[in-house]
Amino acid sequence: MPGAPWGTMAGVDLKSGETAWVRRNGTVKDQKTSFLPFPFPIPFPMGIISHGGTLMTGGGVSFTAATLDNYLRAYNVSTGEELWKARLPAGGQATPMTYRGADGKQYVVLAAGGHGSIGTTPGDSVLAYTLEE
Repeated sequence: MPGAPWGTMAGVDLKSGETAWVRRNGTVKDQKTSFLPFPFPIPFPMGIISHGGTLMTGGGVSFTAATLDNYLRAYNVSTGEELWKARLPAGGQATPMTYRGADGKQYVVLAAGGHGSIGTTPGDSVLAYTLEE
């Protein structure tokens, strides 16, 4: 993808080895800087480095929250389309996990603690989201 300065996500066809899709992931909307007294004000999807992993479900949805903005995002792994996003109380520089609860529902969980070295919002939250079938 031309013009994406830092980070992209890509879907690769494992049978052919061909790249199926490429998309920019994240913004610097919530990054704190040493030269501005407020978050860096660029909320458009420019593509950002990632500090955390991606979770992929058996249903073909991937979850990632590793960018410099405070969002957890869900993508269609076949097309790269963003399906959903949720605002986090702090930086999501962690790898999401999933589990099936005693109620039979599948959950995606993320620790949102921020990252001091890259300037994301600090915090101490653990969030759980229910997946719909």
